[in-house]
Amino acid sequence: MPINRETIVYEGPGGPFEGVAVADSDWNAPRPGVMLVPNVLGTKEADFENAERLADLGYAAFVADVYGQGKRASREDDDPGRYMNALNADRALLRDRLLASLEAMKGLDAVDASQCAATGYCFGGKCVLDLARAGGGVRGVVSFHGLYDRPGYETGKIAAKILVCHGWDDPLAPPQSVIDLGEELTEACADWQIHAYGHTGHGFTDSAAPGRPGFGHQPDSDRRSWKSMTDFLAELFSPESAS
Repeated sequence: MPINRETIVYEGPGGPFEGVAVADSDWNAPRPGVMLVPNVLGTKEADFENAERLADLGYAAFVADVYGQGKRASREDDDPGRYMNALNADRALLRDRLLASLEAMKGLDAVDASQCAATGYCFGGKCVLDLARAGGGVRGVVSFHGLYDRPGYETGKIAAKILVCHGWDDPLAPPQSVIDLGEELTEACADWQIHAYGHTGHGFTDSAAPGRPGFGHQPDSDRRSWKSMTDFLAELFSPESAS
């Protein structure tokens, strides 16, 4: 199965943006599309590799860019969160960029635009929850070690199914924030599930994350959350779920 990457430049508020589409060139029909939203650093090799893992599962993957073409950060930067912080201060702009990214994915030849989902890591985990809150036309979203604060604008019922994979010892998302999220999703009539992993902190899927109290890679939680995601997506795109 030849898995190929293709750089996609697309427009949106404050653009242009540069995402990466990942699909099998041997596919002869569109597949369900899964948009991947990166962490605080923006798009990078680790995201492209995760997109390839999604393609290996049979999905057309798209790594979204919500910062803008050429705007990327690294852990060595003096302020690696500068692009993220600007969007945290304007969640409506973040929402609109997510919707533009989703439309770019839906326009890909490899993607069945009627069958779309989104996954996100850390800041990206917050992003996909905002996408669900926005009613972005996704069937479901998966948030890995995300952040759960509400966006500050009015939201209604949530049609997308939601899987949250959470490290219980995450200092950026303490237990009360998890309870608040569950209450919010219940009020929004969402089909939701939260998987909390013990002895696990923020960034538990990131093998390159520096280990310090409350942060860092946790191999068991990484493996278990990926399995939870694969089961969630399989159910999400099953004929029984669509009926």
